[in-house]
Amino acid sequence: MSRPFIGGCACGAVRYHITGEPVAMVDCQCRQCQRESGTGHTSNLVFTGATVKLEGQPNHWQSTGDGGTVKSRAFCATCGAPVYMTFPAMPDYFVIRAASLDEPERYHPQIVTWTDGAQPWDRIDPSLTTFAKMPPTN
Repeated sequence: MSRPFIGGCACGAVRYHITGEPVAMVDCQCRQCQRESGTGHTSNLVFTGATVKLEGQPNHWQSTGDGGTVKSRAFCATCGAPVYMTFPAMPDYFVIRAASLDEPERYHPQIVTWTDGAQPWDRIDPSLTTFAKMPPTN
């Protein structure tokens, strides 16, 4: 078993401890992620079936993605930092923001999604596999 992924918001009021390995590390360039991050993309670690322990009381807001997926985004009520995202229709999935990790150097992007929404000034690693929208599930 690898060491856990630990992190939280900027002020420390919301914390997580995840036991398990991410199934993917993804940069997303969709317009929603741009707006949430305040820049050209979000960087995310995607877990399925991991053991997640949360501390603190984040606030949540829901949105429907460009592909129709309902997302519940959690952020700190004190500092406003986005911390994680869940999907009501897919409860096994837990997604954390790479910048929220105590050890952000553990993030190694593997793919880039929603390149159709990319901003020309947001430069990503050209060696990464890219998808115009979401990758196929099979």
